[in-house]
Amino acid sequence: MATYIVGDIQGCYDELIQLLSLANFNETTDELWVAGDLVARGPKSLETLRFIKKINAKVILGNHDLHLLATALGVHEAKEKDKISPILEAADCRELLTWLRHQPLLLEHPEYKFIMVHAGILPSWTIQQAKSYAQEVAQKLQSEHYPELLRDMYGNHPIAWQDSLSGIDRTRYIINVFTRMRYCTLAGELEFKNKLPPEKNPDKKLKPWFEISPREHSQPILFGHWAALEGKVEQKKTDDQALYALDTGCVWGNSLSMLRWQDKKLFSLSCPAYS
Repeated sequence: MATYIVGDIQGCYDELIQLLSLANFNETTDELWVAGDLVARGPKSLETLRFIKKINAKVILGNHDLHLLATALGVHEAKEKDKISPILEAADCRELLTWLRHQPLLLEHPEYKFIMVHAGILPSWTIQQAKSYAQEVAQKLQSEHYPELLRDMYGNHPIAWQDSLSGIDRTRYIINVFTRMRYCTLAGELEFKNKLPPEKNPDKKLKPWFEISPREHSQPILFGHWAALEGKVEQKKTDDQALYALDTGCVWGNSLSMLRWQDKKLFSLSCPAYS
C-alpha cells in the first residue's frame, strides 16, 4: 500500500484524476491524503467532493472548505468566481457538507508520523499543542453549535497567541493559524496581506512561519495554501524535521502536485488557469 499526499485541489477534478492515473494510484490498496482546499475557483468542486468522500481519503479543512460551509449557511453569498453553486444546488449537498464539516484541521499519520495541516503550525506551538488546539475547533465544528462558529470565524484579530485567549477570539486565532497563516513577525504575530514568496518579500520584519524560531518539531510537516512558494521551502537537515509544501497553484494555471511518501517521489501535472 502506498500513501499519497496531494496539495490544494480547489475543484480541479479532471487534473486530480489524471494525476492519480499518472502515479498508478490504486483506490483499493493505496491511501490518499488531501491537504485542504478541496473546493473553490476550479470548475468541478462538486465532483471533487464526491470523489474524495467516495474513496475515503484522509482530509483536513482549508480556508476555502470552511468558507463553503459558511456560505451554505447563508453567512456569505456564493461568489461566481468560487464556482461552488453546483454543490449548493446538488441533491446530496447536505450529505457532502456534513461529511466535510466532520473533517479535522490537523492529521497525523499513524505509521509514518508525518503531520498534515493546510497552512502551517504556529512556531511557538509544540506538535502536541497544535493537535490539542485543532481538536478544540473540530469538537465545536462537529457540534450542534457549529453555525455560530462559522458565522464568527471571519477576521484577522487577535494577531498574537496567548494561552488565556477564550471564546471566539481563541477559536478564530486557531482557525487562522491552521488555514490562513503564511507570514509572522519575529514576535509571532500573524500577518495576512502578504502572499508573496519569501525571496520577493519586501518587509524584512516578516518571515515565513516555518523560518521563525522556535520550530523544533521532530515530525515531518506537510502543508498547502501558499501557491507562491511553488513547492520550495527551507529544509531541515533531518528527515524528521522535513517540510513539504504541496500547493503549486493548479487553479492558477501552474501545476497540481502529489507526493508518494514511501519513496518521496513527487508527481506533478500542468494545469490550465481557472482563476
